[in-house]
Amino acid sequence: MPLARTAARVALGSIMVGAGVLHLTTQRQEFQAQVPDWFPVDEDLTVLGSGVVEIGLGAAFVALPRHQRLVGALLAAFYVVIFPGNIAQYVEGTGAFGLDTDTKRFVRLFFQPLLVLWALWGGGLLGRRSRG
Repeated sequence: MPLARTAARVALGSIMVGAGVLHLTTQRQEFQAQVPDWFPVDEDLTVLGSGVVEIGLGAAFVALPRHQRLVGALLAAFYVVIFPGNIAQYVEGTGAFGLDTDTKRFVRLFFQPLLVLWALWGGGLLGRRSRG
């Protein structure tokens, strides 16, 4: 189990670093399109800030295994905090990243809880704790 948990932690952390880099570079406009109209912060600032947070959390999840529980909890909380944006994308019918139909945007909503569980499990907050 520790190897699987480590692999899950490293994979999710790496994905987060990659997503964060995309926030700051080539996919910046796509991410801006996902910021809800009602959000009180400028879309570009929101995308840049969330990209930096994603890089930081992802890198910490990979590089700081001694703090995996804390980082896993923070990452799970991050997914919960950004979830209203995913709901807004569905409700407002905003197309980005190939989510160009209501069905695709609706199905995507079910993946956010899986990310929360992935972060919690990878951080050692769910399932049996290993000794040592």
